[in-house]
Amino acid sequence: MKPYDTHATADPFARSISAFETLTGTLSGGDASRWTHAELEEHLEAAGRELLHLLLQDHLDLRAQREEEQVRSGAGPVVIGPEGRVRPWRETGHSRWLASVFGLVRVTRVAHRGPGASNVHPADAALSLPAGRHSMGLRRLAVAEAVRGSFDQAHRAVTGRCGNVLGKRRLEELVVATAADIHAFYQARIPVPCSHEMPLVVQVDGKGVVMRPEALREATRRAAAKAAGGRRGRLAPGEKPNRKRMATVACVFDTRPEPRRPHDVIHPPGGRSGERPARRGPKAESKWCTASLVRPPEQVIADAFDQAQARDPKRLRPWIVLVDGARHQLDLIAAETDRRGGTVHVLLDFVHVAEYIWAAAHAFHKPGTPEAEAWVADHLTTILAGQAARAADEMTAQADQERLPVVRRESVAACHRYLTGHLDQLHYDTALANGWPIATGAVEGACRHLIADRLDITGARWGLPGAEAVLRLRTLVANGDLEDYWRFHTTREHQRLYPAPNRQEYSLTS
Repeated sequence: MKPYDTHATADPFARSISAFETLTGTLSGGDASRWTHAELEEHLEAAGRELLHLLLQDHLDLRAQREEEQVRSGAGPVVIGPEGRVRPWRETGHSRWLASVFGLVRVTRVAHRGPGASNVHPADAALSLPAGRHSMGLRRLAVAEAVRGSFDQAHRAVTGRCGNVLGKRRLEELVVATAADIHAFYQARIPVPCSHEMPLVVQVDGKGVVMRPEALREATRRAAAKAAGGRRGRLAPGEKPNRKRMATVACVFDTRPEPRRPHDVIHPPGGRSGERPARRGPKAESKWCTASLVRPPEQVIADAFDQAQARDPKRLRPWIVLVDGARHQLDLIAAETDRRGGTVHVLLDFVHVAEYIWAAAHAFHKPGTPEAEAWVADHLTTILAGQAARAADEMTAQADQERLPVVRRESVAACHRYLTGHLDQLHYDTALANGWPIATGAVEGACRHLIADRLDITGARWGLPGAEAVLRLRTLVANGDLEDYWRFHTTREHQRLYPAPNRQEYSLTS
């Protein structure tokens, strides 16, 4: 890009005014009167961007002119560097490039110098310039596009709007850097309190992300290397390809109690009579999500419990934790509950329980038949009434009575093991009476939105820093906290680049 002249003019915005007058002259001319609205939009988009570009450059040149005039007059504060040494000499004409959302501009400023010391530029601190070339506005645009679609799509969107100011690799680096303060942001954030009568719900789940080999966990990488040594062209049925790294997802939300009965959840065989409409279930309010590929599951669960603790510090509300039944998750939740104390009601996702019941039903009846539906409805209603042990024993007794063959009996045995092994997490009668949720729809929806819709797109193979950054940023957007976080991150970035010893800001940009 050809540098703009920086000589003083009568009006520092003369170039911007000239560009504006040229634009209005074009729009008032005869040619423009024959343009369609699409042609007008196209012209205004290009000319308007260039006008904004000139306005930004003219303003930066004006600030440089005023700083130089201050130096020539001998005014201005004494500047102290980061090591505490005074910079007695001042030199004008130092410039650097800034890639902005309006294009590339040049920032000219005064360098404060000293013997054997690095240059200090107070104007950099006043403008809060980034360490690299790319502005905070450009970074924000890159982040907004990168969390929405692929990096290739994000790069095309940024280039189409701002010109060739940002490469794809640098865009990925900016996304990773932007996510650096998310954990600190949520540690400093205080949730809005709500009524003690509203239950507090924590849900935990996991979902795999396809990674590049070097980003896999060690055990998965060894399994992948072992499988690759066999040189097989096709995986065996049920064999895992060892390409994914599990992300832990947790969400915390408030909900209003909605008491129900078993038949509000499971309709009787043949459908409802219509005499009494089914009561609706509780809805999530003020939902907050967290997810990570890097942090171990116990830390993600601890973060979720921290959020719950911040919402209910005195433990006056009922806490309900919903999981899918994975023993590892249950052990981690039990350990976190023991560490914090207090009462936590742990429930299994009712949808997972229903899947086991349906599998057992198909051992007795053909899939899709009214008999299978009636069998499932009967046993699920029994479980919802708080009698899961009885339901497990009844299906086993029925299998004995009908002398099921071993192959068909296995699904019944698996269902029996699942129910009897989780009796402490199947108190649905208490949950329905108190109006609590009994399914993990909120966290499963979060898994689909946060991971499947972006990290699981066709052909994606992730490195760990990029995947973690995109996942954390998508979580931030889903929580509705992007605006607040951006202010927090911008402030933290300024403090890192321009600390102020003795109340004098400085910059290390040479």
